[in-house]
Amino acid sequence: MKHTRNLSMMTDLYQLTMANGYFLSGTHRAEAVFDMFFRHKGQLNLGVFAGLEQAVDYIKNLKFDSEDIAYLRSLNKFAPGFLDYLADFRFTGTVYSAEEGEIVFPYEPTMIVKAPLIEAQIIETALLNIINHQTLIATKASKVVYAAGDKAVVEFGLRRAQGPDAGIYGSRASIIGGCGGTSNVLAGQMFGIDIKGTHSHSWVMSFGSEEEAFERFSEIYPDSCLLLVDTYDTLNSGIPAAVKVFKKLKAKGHKPLGIRLDSGDLAYLSKRARIMLDEAGFKDAVIFASGDIDEHIISSLNAQGAMIDVYGVGTKLITSENTPSLGGVYKLSSIQLKGKHTPRMKVSSREKMTNPGHKRVYRLYGEDGMASADLIALDGEDLSDPLTLEHETDSWKKFTLKNYTVRELLIPVFKDGKCVYKPRKIQDSAKKAKEELGRFWEEYKRLLNPQIYKVNVSPQLLSLKKDMLREIKP
Repeated sequence: MKHTRNLSMMTDLYQLTMANGYFLSGTHRAEAVFDMFFRHKGQLNLGVFAGLEQAVDYIKNLKFDSEDIAYLRSLNKFAPGFLDYLADFRFTGTVYSAEEGEIVFPYEPTMIVKAPLIEAQIIETALLNIINHQTLIATKASKVVYAAGDKAVVEFGLRRAQGPDAGIYGSRASIIGGCGGTSNVLAGQMFGIDIKGTHSHSWVMSFGSEEEAFERFSEIYPDSCLLLVDTYDTLNSGIPAAVKVFKKLKAKGHKPLGIRLDSGDLAYLSKRARIMLDEAGFKDAVIFASGDIDEHIISSLNAQGAMIDVYGVGTKLITSENTPSLGGVYKLSSIQLKGKHTPRMKVSSREKMTNPGHKRVYRLYGEDGMASADLIALDGEDLSDPLTLEHETDSWKKFTLKNYTVRELLIPVFKDGKCVYKPRKIQDSAKKAKEELGRFWEEYKRLLNPQIYKVNVSPQLLSLKKDMLREIKP
């Protein structure tokens, strides 16, 4: 990365008031386990995990400097001893996490933090901010890329993102989700991403005629000439002018790249444009389309036989317009009391009920190599073969897996405060996402009403939950 920032103060006030309370109560050193996961929401049935590299940088650089301490002291909310503790704060815990590009599902832990209670509490807000955002955008990008099929997708969202960080890290996440490039130059510099772009309508309008604008552009970029043809009249002006310029380039030994459509009926215009370009002898010229599109519009365009080679997707990708938040949460699952770990669970409603205990997450694959189910199990629990899994509430719903293979989804990232995570190239994370998505059947990935993938709790975890529910009930 180009640079890192200390985000110690990027937190909610109640994290610090609770930390102050833990310190004054003498419980701050008790070991706790927290699970990060997201809940099912609308069509958000699966996610592409992203943001780990920034989360690791946050924890590694987490410290409260003198300016931070002075500000906190000015609030008159914190004990002097607690502020002294923060001045020497360092994370000493253990973190397990999904890798970037991993396919994750609602309610299963994507990150587990095992640390002194006060440390695990202090890092909650920033971790959720980082992981929620990048996972959301990577997931949205994967849907757009899935809809595009064999057509390329470029992320064009910087100018519509909710601020610089959303634009920068949204670009990063979109690459993990499968986009082939971005218009964001800073993201390209920071993360080694391919950057793409040509010219806007203002370039065309700044010259006396459309043909003159195209002529000047082609002279400057003769080997990467992609012309925006919809400023005035796509079929009667833009494409004919582009063809004239392309012929001049060809005569000079250059190969035009293609045209871009940014408005109008993209299905109709792209089909007409393909005919016009082919008849002029430019069968290799690509047709690039943009203009407030998303996975559903792309799916419709492909169904109509649109002759589009590359999609530029901006606003609806970078903001994840139809699902603007991931809904990720961070919940206590175990706490050390009187020297012994005690499982904890939230029971307020069925949707918000959590899984107790220190857990591990596994993906189970059938003999065909395809993903069959994910399993949330207690740490140290043995998995038998065959394995019979039961629905949490409808006990008559059972299924048995035989001759399956197992892959653990969470890897160690920090051990006793020491970072053991080795950053990967963003392209490797994108490759992982593509490969892992290929191990899921199409019904889980379809855009509308996808089949719900099985995420089960293990027999021991299910038994623990039932026991705790019986104890909790009045």
